[in-house]
Amino acid sequence: MSLATTRYEHIVLDENDIPLISGTNMKVVELVLEQSAHGWSPEELHFQHPYLSLGQIFSALAYYWDHKDELDQNIGDRLERVNQIRNQTELPPLVGDLKNKGLL
Repeated sequence: MSLATTRYEHIVLDENDIPLISGTNMKVVELVLEQSAHGWSPEELHFQHPYLSLGQIFSALAYYWDHKDELDQNIGDRLERVNQIRNQTELPPLVGDLKNKGLL
């Protein structure tokens, strides 16, 4: 995989221009989604991902805020694709039974 450097010390772009935290396979949007979903501080993100330094985390968050519109669009595209797959996939019988009983 070829990587391109950015002006952010801990962020590289993969061959599809997806920002990754350097030295890992974690995408910037994955970290941002975790922060958003759980309301985690950078310190809590570090606790949850001890293999990431606080420098990497702050760099990823800075990259996100400096490229918010573009990355939010990427997140929206991903969610749309998940919903398409979900709508095209038949529910397993157990899930259908639980939904019919109001348990899901």
